[in-house]
Amino acid sequence: MAGMGERSYVYAKACGIIGKSFVGRRIAALHPVSRLSELDRLIFGSGARELPERELLPDLEKRLIRRSVAQIVSIVNSFKNPPELLSLLLRVYEYSDLKTALALIAEGELAGPRGEPAALGRFGTVRFDAWPDAKAMLGGTEFEFLLGGKGELKKEFDGVSLETALDRHYYGRLWKSILALGRGDRRGAEKITAEEISLRNCVWMLRLRTYYGMEAGEVRQHLISLKERPDLGADALEALEFPLDSRAEWERWKRVSFLNPEGPSRRVFQSEGSSGVWYADPRYFQNAASEYLYKLTLHSFRRRPSSIDTSFCFIKLKQFEEDLLTSDAEGLGMGMSSKDVFGILEAGPSLKQESP
Repeated sequence: MAGMGERSYVYAKACGIIGKSFVGRRIAALHPVSRLSELDRLIFGSGARELPERELLPDLEKRLIRRSVAQIVSIVNSFKNPPELLSLLLRVYEYSDLKTALALIAEGELAGPRGEPAALGRFGTVRFDAWPDAKAMLGGTEFEFLLGGKGELKKEFDGVSLETALDRHYYGRLWKSILALGRGDRRGAEKITAEEISLRNCVWMLRLRTYYGMEAGEVRQHLISLKERPDLGADALEALEFPLDSRAEWERWKRVSFLNPEGPSRRVFQSEGSSGVWYADPRYFQNAASEYLYKLTLHSFRRRPSSIDTSFCFIKLKQFEEDLLTSDAEGLGMGMSSKDVFGILEAGPSLKQESP
């Protein structure tokens, strides 16, 4: 395990990067931005691109990912022998790229994935350059379970089932890597990850019921279940039968505070035969859950400077920042202001009050 000197160096380096990141009080600097080019200059300074707005958006999104990945890699590489927990947090980009690549194979798409996969260096395991040969991509990796006897992608792994399989695999490995650490090193990571899995199950439950029209029995098959923590699916399971168009029925639910408030939904969704004006909005819930997890992580970042928790929180904060900046860029690309974007995310007013 890393010694105190190594841990102190990583903590100082992480604090330096976070101090220049758009988290905590620095989020307020995004609010006056009204054009995509302004956001580019604010983030990248002299490295900003002089491109038309239509070309700038995809270019900026790629650079935001590269920026986050490079900063995370610099922290993980600061450990001579990085804890598996940290390398797995970094490899969430590989899981995301893999979902896209395999979904295209399952759909018979011949054009291939758009853009390059995240550059993870020694931490990458999938051979994306072998696409669309699933066997060549995944052979000898932890993802071989997705392959059939002839080396092709198994038929059952497509669409929602593929995403479910990879999410379960990822969180199963992540949880074991947390338990492999000493209690002092994992206290924050364990709490934050448990909340993340529970809330992810709730979001997934709402999405499957709302967008896919799945019944309770089918939804159960797609929730994340850990042998060590079966309780992390309890909140989602409890709400499986709650009507999507009656908020009153949800009032006794543990996670009710993450639901959109009473009143007309901003989503264009209406269950068949419904005459109400309120509908459970998965996007609102997801934004509220993201804000909650962000605050939990921010408050934990400096609590135990010599623990692995610090690096865990650093990675989570950088990934939150990336999501926030990407959402802002997409909104600006559609002609919205940053103020409008933050209003939709339900994060602007409260996040700017936080300190790093």
